[in-house]
Amino acid sequence: MPLSVACGNYDRTRPLFDGRVRIEGCEPLFLPQEPEEIFFRAFVHAEFDVAELSLSSYTIQRAGGDCPYLGLPVFISRAFRHSAIYVRTDRSIARPEHLRGRVVGIPEYQLTAAVWVRGLLQDEYGVTPQDLRWVSGGVETPGRVEKVPFTLPDGVSLEPAPPGATLSGLLEDGEIDALISPRTPSCFARGAPGVGRLFPTFGVDEEAFYRRTGIFPIMHILGVKADLVARHPWLPASVYKAFAEAKDIAVAALGDPNALAVSLPFLTWDAEQAKALMGGDFWSYGLEENTGPLELFLRYHFEQGLSPRRLPPADLFSPSTASQLKI
Repeated sequence: MPLSVACGNYDRTRPLFDGRVRIEGCEPLFLPQEPEEIFFRAFVHAEFDVAELSLSSYTIQRAGGDCPYLGLPVFISRAFRHSAIYVRTDRSIARPEHLRGRVVGIPEYQLTAAVWVRGLLQDEYGVTPQDLRWVSGGVETPGRVEKVPFTLPDGVSLEPAPPGATLSGLLEDGEIDALISPRTPSCFARGAPGVGRLFPTFGVDEEAFYRRTGIFPIMHILGVKADLVARHPWLPASVYKAFAEAKDIAVAALGDPNALAVSLPFLTWDAEQAKALMGGDFWSYGLEENTGPLELFLRYHFEQGLSPRRLPPADLFSPSTASQLKI
């Protein structure tokens, strides 16, 4: 069966791209793209048979009952997000509590990374979404808008960036006090004066967060067109198996010191440290293994007014992928 598959070109998907792993019964056409383009084309036009999806955007549509995709517990992107908070270093913003009353830029309010950061700020530091003044827009390109409609929660102040302005430019010029962005803004990358991270030693803070909570945040999942699943009930399990096998190959390669799989000098050490802290399957797929981070995210999503109801994790995914064969 021909299958269009849109997802990022990661080490954990490359064994699929190069043919080392096959999706049984399928002849896939892989379309490697940046996440923002995949999300826009998937959620606005439903162009792909299988697509990497924003967990937040998918949850909004799933909770509303109008999503063209059915999720698979393939957590193709995960990341701690302490590093995603950038601030003006000349505004006396040294701690998360200092963000109260500040103007904070954000690419989209419903962005998955933003949901995690707002949850972190509220749970860990007592800073609520209502405590901040939000400005949305493109980090590097003017005119970005929310790709999935939602109702703004009561008490939340959100306005678009001025016409022609970017969030990176607004932060550099001091027009906003902070920026939450999963992508590094160009002003920070260039070393613009007055721009820094809220958590300068973010790796230390992220490791401490994991030790305290056991949570490795999930950013993106995989989705299969629901009408395809209706015609081919075997498809979700087959796609899940292939992506899980590809991920296992990539994770195993990280610990091989013979020839480093990634251009990172301390890769083998980092992989061994990750295993010691998080277990051998530190980048796990599957519903059962990820109930904790999913429940926390869905609580954040509901409390932040993005979901009309608090979904249980199982409601996000195809039932055929909820459990796997064990021999």
